Amino acid sequence: MATFWFVPVLIIMLSVVLSIGLVSLDNFVDLPQEGWLRFFLVNNSDSARSILSTISGAMIGVAGTVFSVTLVALTLASSQFGPRLIKNFMYVRLNQVVLGSYIATYLYCLLVLIAVKDGSDYTFIPSLSILLAIIAAVANIILLIIFIHQIAVSIQADKVIADISDFISHQVENLYPEKMGEEKNEDENVDFSKVKANFPESKLIKSPKSGYLQYVDSEGLMDFVTENNAIFRLRHRPNSYLVKGMEIGEIYSRSPWKRDKLEIIFDQFVIGQTKTSQQDLEFSVHQMVEIAARALSPGVNDPYTAIACIDNLTTTMSYLARVKFPSKNRHDADGKLRIVADVLDFEGVLDAAFNQIRQFSKGSAAVIIRLMEALEIINGFTIKADHKKAVRKHAEMVLTVGKQTIKEENDIQDLIERSKKILE
Repeated sequence: MATFWFVPVLIIMLSVVLSIGLVSLDNFVDLPQEGWLRFFLVNNSDSARSILSTISGAMIGVAGTVFSVTLVALTLASSQFGPRLIKNFMYVRLNQVVLGSYIATYLYCLLVLIAVKDGSDYTFIPSLSILLAIIAAVANIILLIIFIHQIAVSIQADKVIADISDFISHQVENLYPEKMGEEKNEDENVDFSKVKANFPESKLIKSPKSGYLQYVDSEGLMDFVTENNAIFRLRHRPNSYLVKGMEIGEIYSRSPWKRDKLEIIFDQFVIGQTKTSQQDLEFSVHQMVEIAARALSPGVNDPYTAIACIDNLTTTMSYLARVKFPSKNRHDADGKLRIVADVLDFEGVLDAAFNQIRQFSKGSAAVIIRLMEALEIINGFTIKADHKKAVRKHAEMVLTVGKQTIKEENDIQDLIERSKKILE
């Protein structure tokens, strides 16, 4: 869920509906006061008010505690792992359910409390509704224990890294290959002088506002371009920053464009104020890199966390070394070129994964050697020549950093021996 408030509000609304429904049911159902059930049903108005008041007061108090604990966890996560990881903690479903559950129980007890009547001519005690309030209170106690355990685990570095790694693994399996129309085996550079000769009418598509290109509706864009027998040149990838009036792309056609038809293109793009991971693998990779960079800062100096990040990034890069990256040239069902996209390649992901870690690892022999080991593993999974060339480039850079910043000669020799398996 993309918002923190949706689930709590939904639970609160359900509690309101449930309180009205159960009070109505209590009005028509006469529960027996005999047998084991009599121990759990309230038949005194003072007891009913006391129970409901106690539960409602306790729930709103614990809700405040839960909110405070959540803020503390977010503060710790922001300072330790980076502010961009706050979203990962906010969108944990358990946090949303716990906050919504306590507030909903408080509101439920409040509404049921209003229904309790005690007069000389009419007495109404919603026993079934009160029984549910007691059950909810017991459930919330258990939920509080689970919540505290989850918070204690969620702010541990290994758990954060593992969660991001799992998300990246799921993301790469969905994004690669990413389908936008049909792709052909070759990935030739398009000669736009020939395109302009066949499609003389061209129009620049400019960003309507400033922000990050969060999402591109691939299918919608392909359908629009195919329907109008045109070719679209997309100049930016998702999460590229656009300034209002900046060129998003250019569309080529054989006939002039009408303004109302061009406006349909803007519906295929979502521009927002923040980056998202929906269509951008680099965003998730940068989250992992940020943890490693903070761990390698002089104030923290935690090489073990950085090495854990490198290990998990190695898994991702080893997978990407074997998959087919999507072609930048996208064709329709008839095999005609329709979209030329700006796509991310293997070298781009490798740069995003290891460039900053290498730059921050200066002087740390353990991290530099582990980087070389990671590249050795990735190289073992790499098949394509251009991918191996990218791995060799990073191996050379890591070797250079090691020679320049590692003081111990034995560590340098260890690094050189490992690099030979890639460079030779």
